[in-house]
Amino acid sequence: MTKLFQAFLTGIFFTFILDFFLFLGIKQGYIDLYNIDLYYNILFADHQNIFIYTLVSAILGFIIIYINSNKLSFIVVGVLFTLSLSTLIPSIGHSVGEMLLMKKNVVLKDKKHTFYGDIYYDGRTQINFYDNELKKIILLDKKDLIK
Repeated sequence: MTKLFQAFLTGIFFTFILDFFLFLGIKQGYIDLYNIDLYYNILFADHQNIFIYTLVSAILGFIIIYINSNKLSFIVVGVLFTLSLSTLIPSIGHSVGEMLLMKKNVVLKDKKHTFYGDIYYDGRTQINFYDNELKKIILLDKKDLIK
C-alpha cells in the first residue's frame, strides 16, 4: 500500500468519525427537538457532500501521515474532534442544524392553499414546515406542491 493511499484511507477514517458526531449532534439537538420523524442514517446519507468529504479526508490524511510533527497533527485532529463533539451540546447541535437544514420565510403552494413559514426539514418525500398562520409544524407531501 502506498503512503499516499494510506494517507487518504486514514483521512477517510477520521473524517467519518467527525461526520458521525456532527450529524449525531444535529439529530439530537435539532431533529429530535422538532419531533421530525427521521432516522439517523437517512440524515447522514442525504446530507453528505462527496466533494467536501473527499477534500477534508485528503487534507486530514495528509496532515496525519505526511506532517512529521505529532504535536501539529494532534492539535489539528483535537480541534476538529472538539468542534465535532461540541454538537452534542443541545444548543450547539440546534444552531448547526438550523444553519444546515432550516430555510426561513418560505412560501409554498399546493392546489388549494398557500403556506407561509419556515422549512424545518426538507426530506425525500415530505417537508416539515412551520406554518406562521397556523402556528404549528405541518407535513407537506412534495408531490402535492406546485413548483
